[in-house]
Amino acid sequence: MDTMTLWHLTGWEFAALAFAALLVGFSKTAVSGANTVSLALFAAVLPARASTGVLLPVLIAGDVLAVLTYRRHAHWPTLWRLFPAVAAGVVAGTVFLMQADDALVRTSIGAILLLMAAVTVWRRRQADGRGEPEPVTTRAGRIKARSYGVLGGFTTMVANAGGPVMSLYLLSAGFRKLGFLGTSAFFFLIVNVSKLPFSAGLGLIDRHSLVLDAVLVLFVVPGALLGKWAVDRIDQRLFERLVIAATVVGGVRLLLP
Repeated sequence: MDTMTLWHLTGWEFAALAFAALLVGFSKTAVSGANTVSLALFAAVLPARASTGVLLPVLIAGDVLAVLTYRRHAHWPTLWRLFPAVAAGVVAGTVFLMQADDALVRTSIGAILLLMAAVTVWRRRQADGRGEPEPVTTRAGRIKARSYGVLGGFTTMVANAGGPVMSLYLLSAGFRKLGFLGTSAFFFLIVNVSKLPFSAGLGLIDRHSLVLDAVLVLFVVPGALLGKWAVDRIDQRLFERLVIAATVVGGVRLLLP
């Protein structure tokens, strides 16, 4: 039995998942946030709960490629500051998934996508109106780090949608392109790997999902290579606008009956 038959996928549905996997690779090495489009595509093609389990190994493959590309640019003090709060958010997200049915998870993913789109718009406007990033070493900065950590952990566990939350935090901390990519690469590799036992325990990852993952991971690699080539050439502002628009469309689609 082939993968498409196993998951009852049409040719167009598989093409959508393949494109989403390519976007995962691209987002990990070029534009963080593009994988919110991948999240919407996965949740549209597959059952909402199952989509989070299928997407997780694909994201980890992208994280590995990003770490190999930007490993010298990670800022570990920032990572250690975030991890305890993120762990609390992951536990909260796991408890939520234990209680939620597929309809509630689908609605939650849609709402999270719209929230993340709003956060991204707000982030860009704040950046345009501020010459320097706000300090994060003060008491208020530590509180902000914990708040973003908990929200990032929850959203990444429930919907693999922690990227925009962490992007907002890292940009506000003053990270430039390479430092941003290196720090986020290690962050999401560690966090996503730590989510594997939770997802497997919830039945979101099994041998059927891994068969589909084995095929989709093949599309992550060209996406990552494309991102590495484009990172210094891409018009960031235009691409963010396209990502925001696609995220809003995907979020609205998931909220509709």
